[in-house]
Amino acid sequence: MTHLPALVTLLTVLLMFGTMWAVGHARGKYGVKAPATTGDPAFERAYRVQMNTLEATVMFLPTLWLAAHYGFTGWAGIAGLVWLAGRVWYALAYLRDAGKRGPGYLVSMLGWAAALVMACIGVARAMMVG
Repeated sequence: MTHLPALVTLLTVLLMFGTMWAVGHARGKYGVKAPATTGDPAFERAYRVQMNTLEATVMFLPTLWLAAHYGFTGWAGIAGLVWLAGRVWYALAYLRDAGKRGPGYLVSMLGWAAALVMACIGVARAMMVG
C-alpha cells in the first residue's frame, strides 16, 4: 500500500498519454490539421477528453500526494484508483457519446473528493501539532 500513490501517478501519466494519442489519431482520421481544435464531432470529443483529463489531473495529483504525505498513504492510493477508474470510464464514454460521460465523471469526482478530505484532515492535523 505504501507505493500505491506512485502506481496511481504512473497510471495517470499513461491515461494522459492515451488521451494525447487519441487526439493525434483523430486528427489524422478526420483531417483536422494543427493548430485547429474544431472539426468533426468525433475529433472534438477526443480533444475535450484530453483537455478535461488534463484539467482534472492538475487538481487530482497534488491532492493525492498531500493526502499520502500527511498520513493517508493507503487510503489515498485507493481514492486514486477510484479517480483513475472514473476517468477511464469518463474518457471511453465521452469518446463514444458526450451525453454518456456523466457516471464516469461522478466516480472520478468521488475519488478526488475523498483524497481532498484526507489531504485537508492531514494538513490541518499537522498544523495543529507542529
